[in-house]
Amino acid sequence: QLVESGGGLVQPGGSLRLSCTASGFTADYFHIGWLRQAPGKEREGVSCISSTDSSTYYSDSVKGRFTISRDKAKNMVYLQMNSLKPEDTAVYYCTVRRGSCFAELYSSGQGTQVTVSS
Repeated sequence: QLVESGGGLVQPGGSLRLSCTASGFTADYFHIGWLRQAPGKEREGVSCISSTDSSTYYSDSVKGRFTISRDKAKNMVYLQMNSLKPEDTAVYYCTVRRGSCFAELYSSGQGTQVTVSS
């Protein structure tokens, strides 16, 4: 089960930290990440962290502003989002991929809304 939290309304330039409780996905072949979907736009893979070596991956649109991290002991994954822009507005989903961060989507949560607006 994947449960996201931490979304909300923030002004441009602000920060938010999203959290994902990833119950049942503790095996090393499960790689946890985030994707987002804005109204009228296609889903975009935002970030992923490898469960084997903790390598991290980011889309070009968020690189340098977002940081993904994982606390395996707590089954938690976080997405620290800084310097937020209006174009970051979307529903953010915690995701699981089996085998690698580039495998097909295996599971996702219900999503949390992030709105960046003044």
